[in-house]
Parts: sequence; structure tokens; C-alpha cells
Amino acid sequence: MAHYRKPLAAAAALNTAIFVLEAIAGLKADSLSLVMDSVHNLSDEMALVFLYLAFVLPHGISRHLLRSANVFNSVGLVLISGLLLWQAVERILYPTPVIGSVAIIVGLAAAAANWGVAKLLLGPSRNNAAIRLAYIHNIGDVYVSLAPVAAGLVTLTGYPIFDPLIAGAIALWIIVSTAREVFASSHDFIWSEKIVRGHSSEQQ
Repeated sequence: MAHYRKPLAAAAALNTAIFVLEAIAGLKADSLSLVMDSVHNLSDEMALVFLYLAFVLPHGISRHLLRSANVFNSVGLVLISGLLLWQAVERILYPTPVIGSVAIIVGLAAAAANWGVAKLLLGPSRNNAAIRLAYIHNIGDVYVSLAPVAAGLVTLTGYPIFDPLIAGAIALWIIVSTAREVFASSHDFIWSEKIVRGHSSEQQ
């Protein structure tokens, strides 16, 4: 199972760098769009860690871990996005100055890193539904991470309201895209026996 473990471990490590960088920069620059993307990547990080453990720990535990990874990668995203959408509305009503240059630089770095994570997950995603869900999210993350860049460019002109507007748009995009993917792969999302059987058969 090394062909699953190694890319998952590398993807988790790179994703860790993404959400830590965005969280620190978002708080320093007072950028809700960066914080929104950071929390989103934190949810992805938990899913990647569970996926990695699913291929390291014994077969009997793998099924539970795969289900947990699916939950973190879907339900968790929807709940977190709903919370930050509410915060975005507050920022729209009461705009806060944002350091646009930080949002631009960090957003570009996050987009590049998310592309790297997706590239690492591409191979394993072809044979595993749980990894495929993580791969799809990270492909979308490449474009989502560019949203703080757009917000930063606009806030440089003196319109901080665009940062929460874009953060709210990111939250809505995550909710809709996650729900669509869950419905499209509901069988694998709820019942991971097929995934586990494929995992165990490769071990034999």
C-alpha cells in the first residue's frame, strides 16, 4: 500500500503548510477570505490524516476511518462554511480594513500549494472513492485560493467590503460543491465496504 501512503503523507504535510500560513496571514492582515480558506484547508487536512491512517492501521479499523474522512471532508465543510458565511455578513455590514498585499501574496502561494496537493492525490484517486473526494476538493481549492487574491487586489483600491463578499462567495461555493459531490457518490460516502474490500484485496 506504499503507493497510497506516500502521496497521502506528502499531501497532508503540504496541506498543513497551507492552512497554517493562511491562518497566520489572515489574522495578521485581518482578511476574512484568507481565514475562510485556511479553515477550509484545515477540514481537508483532517480528512487527509484520516485517509492516511486508514491505509496504515489494521483492516478492522480502516472502514471507520474512511467513513470519518468522508464526514470531515463533507459535513464538516458545510458546517464550517455556514459559520464563516454568517461572519462574512457581519463584515459586510461593518467593514474592516484589510492588508490587501498580504492576501495577494499568500493567496497565490496557497493556490500553488493546493495544486501540488491535488497532483499528489491524482494517482490514488483513480482507485479509491474517499481519496477521489479529497482530490476533487483540492482541485477546486486551487481556484478558491485565488479568491483572496482578487479580494486583496480590490482592497488595495480602498474597498475593504470586497474581502467579506468574496469570503461569503467561497463559503457558498464550498456548500454547493460539497453537497453535489456527496449526492453524486452517496453510496461510497455512506457505505465504505467496497472501498475497504478493494484495500484489503490489494494487501493480499
